[in-house]
Amino acid sequence: MTMKKTILITGGCRSGKSNYALELASRYKKKVFIATAEALDDEMGKRIMKHREKRDQSFVTIEEPLYIAKSLSALTEETDVVIIDCLTLWLGNLMHQRELQSLEFPEITSFLEVIKCPILDIIIVTNEVGLGVIPDNLIGRHFCDLAGELNQKVANFAQKVFFMVSGIPMELK
Repeated sequence: MTMKKTILITGGCRSGKSNYALELASRYKKKVFIATAEALDDEMGKRIMKHREKRDQSFVTIEEPLYIAKSLSALTEETDVVIIDCLTLWLGNLMHQRELQSLEFPEITSFLEVIKCPILDIIIVTNEVGLGVIPDNLIGRHFCDLAGELNQKVANFAQKVFFMVSGIPMELK
C-alpha cells in the first residue's frame, strides 16, 4: 500500500486555489469534495453555485460547515482523494457558532488528528490571511491569529504545500 499524502494549497482570495485543487484531483477516479461554505446570504449562495458548476459529476459532495473530522473519518479507502474547501471558511463557521465565547475548538484538534495518518489522499484549500491589513477589531485579529496557527499546523503535516499567486502554483514544500 502506498503512503497517502496531504496537500495544502494556500494563497489570497481569488488566487486560483480551488481551481488548482480540482486540477490536482482530476487524475483520481473516486473523488469526494467536502464543502465548508454555507449560503447565509444571496451573494454567498451565488459563489457556492459557481463552485459547484466547476466540479464535474465524478465528485461526491459533502456539505459540512463544522465537523470536517467526522466527515473525513466516515470516508473509506474506496475513496481515492478528498478535497476540503476551505479551512478559513470552516474556521469562520466555528467562530460564529461559538459567538466568541471560547477560542478553544475541539473540532480543530479532531481534524488535525485525522490528517496525521490519512487513509486517502487529501487536498486542503485555505486562505493565507496574514498578507493584508491587520484587522481593526478583536474578532478579526482573533480570526487571523487562529487561521495562521491552523495553516501552520496543517502545513506541518502536509507532504506538499503550494502557494497560489494569480493562478500560478508555487511549490513551497
